[in-house]
Amino acid sequence: MPDKWEYPWYAAWDQSFQCISMASIDPVYAKNQLLLLMREWYMKPDGQLPSYEWNFSDVNPPVQAWAAMEIFEIEKEITGKGDINFLKKVFQKLLINFTWWINRKDRKGDNIFEGGFLGLDNIGVFNRSYHDQGDIQLEQADGTSWMGVYALSMMDMAIEIALVDNSFEDTATKFFEHFILIAEALNEHVLWNEEDKFYYDVLCMRDAPPQPLRIQSIVGLTSLYAVSTIRKEVFEKLPDFTKRFQWYKKYRLKNDRFWPKEELGDGDELLFSLVPKERLIALLERLLDEKEFLSIGGIRALSKFHKDHPYSVTINGVVHSIQYDPGDSTSDMFGGNSNWRGPIWIPINFIIIQSIRKLGKFYQDSLLIDFPSGSGNKMNLFDVSTELAKRVIHIFHKDAKGERAIYGEYNWFYQQPENKDLIQFFEYFHGDTGKGLGASHQTGWTSLVSEFISELADSRIVL
Repeated sequence: MPDKWEYPWYAAWDQSFQCISMASIDPVYAKNQLLLLMREWYMKPDGQLPSYEWNFSDVNPPVQAWAAMEIFEIEKEITGKGDINFLKKVFQKLLINFTWWINRKDRKGDNIFEGGFLGLDNIGVFNRSYHDQGDIQLEQADGTSWMGVYALSMMDMAIEIALVDNSFEDTATKFFEHFILIAEALNEHVLWNEEDKFYYDVLCMRDAPPQPLRIQSIVGLTSLYAVSTIRKEVFEKLPDFTKRFQWYKKYRLKNDRFWPKEELGDGDELLFSLVPKERLIALLERLLDEKEFLSIGGIRALSKFHKDHPYSVTINGVVHSIQYDPGDSTSDMFGGNSNWRGPIWIPINFIIIQSIRKLGKFYQDSLLIDFPSGSGNKMNLFDVSTELAKRVIHIFHKDAKGERAIYGEYNWFYQQPENKDLIQFFEYFHGDTGKGLGASHQTGWTSLVSEFISELADSRIVL
């Protein structure tokens, strides 16, 4: 955490997001910090990365490969050249970590993952590490989706390296094939609920049918994160990868196995996403609904639907419940210091917006959707990503009265001459008002808002 009081307290996925913010200022420092937890000083011999200071063995989302590609692209934009040696260093270490995930968090070998905690604390109806109790298993929509992101990011990394070192073509193929298997599991297993048109965690108990936990949260939206495109020129430059790609496609189609519907963009790009187009549209309609996920400050962690419709499940005679809490949590889970049941979290907004931005660049005006849902105001997905970024930025902006949403009823203090230019990076934000909550002095991942500002400035978009 970037402050004098708590440093070197760390959390593995926090650090990855923070390095993306740092990359625009000092890409060398950002790269070294991202690599730090992968060094032999921290990574276990079996490949596990430590989660955070007070519980090394908990599991944070595996965002390091995705973050590495974000940093690579930021530096490439700044300097005109991407750092392939950095990608090689990251790739070698994450290859070990990816294998740990496969061996430890996919117990049935069916590409449905059971990550447990995954850093979202009380986003579930109960502690999601609860499934370690033998007769209970929780198949996780977000754990599975995160591994889809991981595989796709590793494929992207391998392709970038293979363009200058063709010995990496094999690994590009390996991660492409693994992505297909994860996409198959996510979409053809019980994680997708056709009635609700949403992805859910599924509770598996002995002598009982699988039970979807019908909680509309970012757990089900994590599937949106895995988005990539491969340019036609890549296939031309990597003949071995292309040959294996075509063989695998033919094999799966011949045997009536899952294959994502291939879509070509205007620039002869091939799209890869965990979510088929029709399901993408259904998820976006919920995401952009102001009665559900869309707030004045971005995307809520839990749908506002659950304000009037709390969800409960009974396990071994014990009732577990969840409801929408836009601010501080009313749950005592994790000591009552967990707040994922409604507030806005900037890192989650960042990865959602970046993914929608990629989809927008691919689909352009061939896919239009209402923003907000039901408004009749049609937009392409690139413009949707811009509007979402604006909402996040605006909670930090001064309004006509000189007030910022992040300060709520304390704006009087921050309007004093000595405080008027002070902007704090709060831990999370109220799901209805945008008021800053939690720690205000150390949460570096909230600085991702600076990357939104930078991207909009590069596009000459007026806030």
